[in-house]
Amino acid sequence: MNKAQLVESIAKEADINKSEAEKILNATIAVISKNLKKAGKIQIIGFGSFEVRQRAARNGRNPKTGATIKIKASKSAAFVAGKALKEAVNK
Repeated sequence: MNKAQLVESIAKEADINKSEAEKILNATIAVISKNLKKAGKIQIIGFGSFEVRQRAARNGRNPKTGATIKIKASKSAAFVAGKALKEAVNK
């Protein structure tokens, strides 16, 4: 499912027009992004948790040349599914 299909599904489920659904989806993504940057974790009971994970610096390889390169430490967003979501997917 792509973003356009998700917007269409939200509009249908919430009985609103597509432009309102797109505004809601964009606002949700923006709020999640801002809060992850600020607080590092968002928990939605029954759905799951978004959190920021720290990735350590490490050595890697350039696939083209095979040369060893240093990869800097970074932060990465992660999602952990909640119990209800796991059960819904496994039914």
